[in-house]
Amino acid sequence: MGNAFGWPHLLIILAVILLLFGAAKLPALAKSVGQSARVFKGEMKAMKEDDVKTTPAAPAAPTTTVTSEADTSATAGGTADPKS
Repeated sequence: MGNAFGWPHLLIILAVILLLFGAAKLPALAKSVGQSARVFKGEMKAMKEDDVKTTPAAPAAPTTTVTSEADTSATAGGTADPKS
């Protein structure tokens, strides 16, 4: 079938845009589009920086507790003093 969208089509679209907006308004339109793109880019950068700040570096390793015989006897109703 070939290329269905080529240079003639682009020229027609540009001519229609020129007729709709007028030659005087096109620079202002391009400026506003550029400013919008700049603001969007800045917001995306800020979001990425926020994600880096809030993301923890590495998950903490689980802590293990070591119980001694004195600790187990104290919880079982015995005395907590190992000397006795």
